[in-house]
Amino acid sequence: MEGAHPEVMRRLLETNLEHTVGYGSDEYTTEAKQKIREACEAPEALVQFLIGGTQTNATVIDALLRRHEGVLAAETAHINVHESGAIEHSGHKVLTLPSHAGKVDPEEVERYITDFYRDDTYEHMVAPGMLYITQPTEYGTLYSLSELETLSNICHSHNIPLYIDGARLGYALACDEADYTLADIARLADVFYIGGTKVGCLFGEAVVARDPKRLPHFFPLVKQHGALMAKGRLQGVQFGTLFTDNLYVRIARHAVELAQRLREAFIAKGYKMAIDSPTNQQFVVLPNDVMDRLMQHASFELWGPRGEKETTVRFVTSWATEEKDVDEFITLL
Repeated sequence: MEGAHPEVMRRLLETNLEHTVGYGSDEYTTEAKQKIREACEAPEALVQFLIGGTQTNATVIDALLRRHEGVLAAETAHINVHESGAIEHSGHKVLTLPSHAGKVDPEEVERYITDFYRDDTYEHMVAPGMLYITQPTEYGTLYSLSELETLSNICHSHNIPLYIDGARLGYALACDEADYTLADIARLADVFYIGGTKVGCLFGEAVVARDPKRLPHFFPLVKQHGALMAKGRLQGVQFGTLFTDNLYVRIARHAVELAQRLREAFIAKGYKMAIDSPTNQQFVVLPNDVMDRLMQHASFELWGPRGEKETTVRFVTSWATEEKDVDEFITLL
């Protein structure tokens, strides 16, 4: 809901009147890309800045798939539920798998691909050309390092890419439960993106491909999708700031800590958590009268239709959430 982290705003103001080359060819963008490569331990990686999450997903998926292929994803995946058919609009089908608290099951991924090619009529159907997952998921849950390794191995055994949507990646990296690093993400995913819009930027996402050959001719495709900023340095300045002194993870850690404080308060008051989330998203089942009362004092989202007596709602903290606001809300419980 807020704009950008104060340090990001400070750097934008400091560089505001400088004259730089456009379209990401400036020194700030070059420096930001190098910092991201260093953080990912991927010195040869392609790094490209785009503007928003839906646009990034549509552009990357369009780049990775051939015309007859679709993208495997959990039925709860953002590309399937909350992107207004952006993937289908680009000419590709979302092939859904069962969702297990927002995650796909490796055995079900393997079975889907194997069974597809066991069908003699498979050439009449949309082929599974890639796997899409999010880290963390839409339910605030996490894939462990072991799960990520398994999914990566399955994809590579079938010669399809693994793509990780990292809109909230900072919050996944900042969790106590995280047994992986950004370098692990870069190693296991063929392509992923580092979300900036939800983690300190005014706008912007950073697409990373450890092997640039995975995204050939990506620059003109970005432009075709309307995702190339003329004032590219605005993204370079922002990501360059976030990837200085580990600011990206530090500000995400703040959000995770406050979310866990909120979670503990709900449990202490006897409310049921709908999902066990270790990240900055918390899902709680509230009696409707309690929900209506709290809505007068705080902003949160109904997670699905309103129930007859109780409703699951989502609370989200961010880098900008203040401790006093969380404390004041807890007193309202």
